[in-house]
Amino acid sequence: MTGTGLVEGVRRIGVLRANALGDFIFVLPALDALRAAYPGAELVLLGAPWHADWLTGRPGPVDRVVVVPPIGGVRGPVPGEPDPAGQEARFAALTRREGFDLVLQLHGGGRNSNPFVRRLGAGLTAGLRAPDAPPLDRWLRYVYYQPEVVRYLEAVALVGAEPVTLTPSIEVTTADREEAAAVVGAPTVPRAVLHPGASDSRRRWPPDRFAQIGDRLAADGFEVLVTGTPAERDVVEAVRAAARAPVRPLVGVLSLGGLAGLFADCAVVVSNDTGPVHLAAAVGTPTVGIYWIGNLINCAAGVRGRHRALESWTVHCPVCGLDCTRDLYPDRPGGGRTCDHRESFVAEITVREVLDAVEDLLRHARTQPARLGTPGPVAGKPVVGG
Repeated sequence: MTGTGLVEGVRRIGVLRANALGDFIFVLPALDALRAAYPGAELVLLGAPWHADWLTGRPGPVDRVVVVPPIGGVRGPVPGEPDPAGQEARFAALTRREGFDLVLQLHGGGRNSNPFVRRLGAGLTAGLRAPDAPPLDRWLRYVYYQPEVVRYLEAVALVGAEPVTLTPSIEVTTADREEAAAVVGAPTVPRAVLHPGASDSRRRWPPDRFAQIGDRLAADGFEVLVTGTPAERDVVEAVRAAARAPVRPLVGVLSLGGLAGLFADCAVVVSNDTGPVHLAAAVGTPTVGIYWIGNLINCAAGVRGRHRALESWTVHCPVCGLDCTRDLYPDRPGGGRTCDHRESFVAEITVREVLDAVEDLLRHARTQPARLGTPGPVAGKPVVGG
């Protein structure tokens, strides 16, 4: 690892971050820092197909999205994509034409992504490195438990990009609000959103608890919406069925932009630890997030004026009793082991705790700062797809 200063003569920067929604939101302050440090350079996100779909034409710190091919450990294939081998060959030709002066690996530990980044032929590479990953020209040790926003700010500091904000921020466009209004309608009373899904069922608070939150909000005069992806239809339906008050399910009917537009005009979002809660926070909406303690370290919003992170301290598997904090620590007694059970690790959080957090936010959140710091001086440029 050599040097941490600005790199001279940089005209084009590639940033590898080809994973999910929450992962992209965590890296936004680092992208703002790069934009501020290299205002004359083109900033290209090396991302997934959904990045190109969502970000093209959207204001933000990057100028363009180039979709990386499906490569093991970098990103998985999307149904209907062309043959991965052919895509990788086309991508290699594309990157030779791009002529990146600087490429940053902000994707993960680097076992698979660092070799991929090194093949791009950049003048200088920088980013994260786990113990089993090859080095980059400038690298930072990847240690799993670290706030994700800080992790990527620390990584871009390797190339002289200092923080300009600590808070991810996404601009809500007129088109976002128009889509939300077209699908959901204009609000006639204050709105609240419940998001009971999560890709890992261990991060899911029980649906009947979400239903109780919805009942209380409805009794207080709120329109209650329950959002989810098509894969989360069953859990959304479980909330609707358990609720005594009418709640409105919204499953797979909004694009990410439309979801941002919906969140932006809501009074509060209550959600498990999953992409939509991070999206809601990034558009400035007050959130109550439900976290397992390990995930809270990495993923919870760091500010408490507008956001409450309620943590579960459950560490033993509810089924087999294994201490699931020991998998990363093989030298500790019982370490290095994990189990395959997927029962909720956040069920100990009570309805009263969540209601107290919601009520406090409804009274005070909108008077608190929405973010810490400001985006870079030329953030807000529309992204052009690659």
